[in-house]
Amino acid sequence: MRIQYRTVGRDVGRILQVVSLMLVVSILVAVVNREFYAAPAFAISAVIMGGVGIALARWFADAPSPGKREAMVTAASAWATVGVFGGLPFLLIAWTIAADPFPAWTNTPSMNETIAVFLHPLDGIFESISGFTSTGLTMAAIEDDLPRSLHWWRSFTEWIGGVGVIVLTVAILARPGSGSLTLFQSEARSEKIHPSIVSTVKEIWKIYLGFTLAAIALFLVAGMPLWGAINHAMTAIATGGFSIHADSIGHYGSPLIEYAVIPVMVAGSIAFPIHYLILKGELRNFYADIQTRWVFIWFTIGSLLLVGLLSLGGQYDTFEETFRIGLFQFVSATSNTGFGTTTIGGGTERFWAAGATLFICLGMLTGAAAGSTVGGLKLIRVITLLKGTVWQIQSVFAPDNAIRHLRIGKRTLSEHQINREYTEAAVVLILWIVFLIIGVAVMLWTLSPDHPVEYVIFDVMSAQSNVGLDAGITGPDMPATAKAMLIINMWIGRLEIIPVAVLLGVTFRRLKVYAE
Repeated sequence: MRIQYRTVGRDVGRILQVVSLMLVVSILVAVVNREFYAAPAFAISAVIMGGVGIALARWFADAPSPGKREAMVTAASAWATVGVFGGLPFLLIAWTIAADPFPAWTNTPSMNETIAVFLHPLDGIFESISGFTSTGLTMAAIEDDLPRSLHWWRSFTEWIGGVGVIVLTVAILARPGSGSLTLFQSEARSEKIHPSIVSTVKEIWKIYLGFTLAAIALFLVAGMPLWGAINHAMTAIATGGFSIHADSIGHYGSPLIEYAVIPVMVAGSIAFPIHYLILKGELRNFYADIQTRWVFIWFTIGSLLLVGLLSLGGQYDTFEETFRIGLFQFVSATSNTGFGTTTIGGGTERFWAAGATLFICLGMLTGAAAGSTVGGLKLIRVITLLKGTVWQIQSVFAPDNAIRHLRIGKRTLSEHQINREYTEAAVVLILWIVFLIIGVAVMLWTLSPDHPVEYVIFDVMSAQSNVGLDAGITGPDMPATAKAMLIINMWIGRLEIIPVAVLLGVTFRRLKVYAE
């Protein structure tokens, strides 16, 4: 497995250059909010990230275009590198507040326990990885105590991460060719809207920005304040789930706001090519597209089942409240958004019964449509596994000379195509379970034995499916080993495992852990 490392270095450098522009934009946000003390932290972070990016891009400027293996290694490396550099603003702003080196007009706030957490680099990296992977797990104990500049940076990382840093890079650099297509596909995207990959990426951003602005307007109409509407719209359409409040959407205590958030989470669960067709007036794609159809079917069935499980528990006062919480939390989990309107667990104290908690895990595992902003296995893989398994069993009883096909959505697959796609889906599922087991084992090893096992599974599943819901375990008081494991789970989940497996294989061969 020979890899063009110069190509990987150059492309990672280009991605760092583009992402560093996010830090430049954030300087303006800090200034508008009169948090002048935060501007130097964003500026220094931008110089460091952009400087490393420029150095790599120039050093390897003559590298060839990426092949499939190079693209996968680039994707895995870039997401990890961006996540590490993205932790700089958390660290530098916390240090600035602790040192308080600027005059009074810069409006440096007093240090509090929530900001103090980010004096530790690992916590800043955790927050950054959680943002860029659009997960939403947080080290901030009380998000309300964070400055607005960090509210913005958390939301901005999720908004960009929802579409993908490589998609952002292709859009800004606008370089047509096979290299851009290969990188685009390495970020778990395959369907194009236009024949040109650059046109496809630009169309995705138009749709994404339009939905974000529409979500802001919807939340304002529902009664959410402007700052909350901006941040929650960005993280809802990205199916990320970062909030500016410790109790997430439940902070508002408004059923109207809760119902208003649900369609935005659903919109983030539908593939961008389907959004494009629907916006062009081809409304039949709501039911004609197999993934979109199953988004609505699975969300409906799962929500009703969860409402039933919660009703048996009897912890909510009215049926309307039980229905609203069941609907919201199942859509939030299965869309991999991670907003909350209720308490699922308190670390060592059970609020939900084990059955309801584990059922939410099933929703987090499946996710929604491939080509959207969600994590998880994706519905098309689940459908392929279910239909493919039935097809494999039926093939045992078919005559040897039979020519058999399998229809999935609008596609009719040959035997060769079935075996290839079924194998790929099975490999992803197996690797998914393996890394999930590793994550759970590490958490059980490092955490107090008082934590219920279903809550440990819940938090690891939430990390690996890039959801962001937690059962009261994930937080700043976790051991460093547990934090590092969840960082790995979030990284693996965002890249859908295969690019990470390729990177690990290349690294092991490079270190001569095993021979080719």
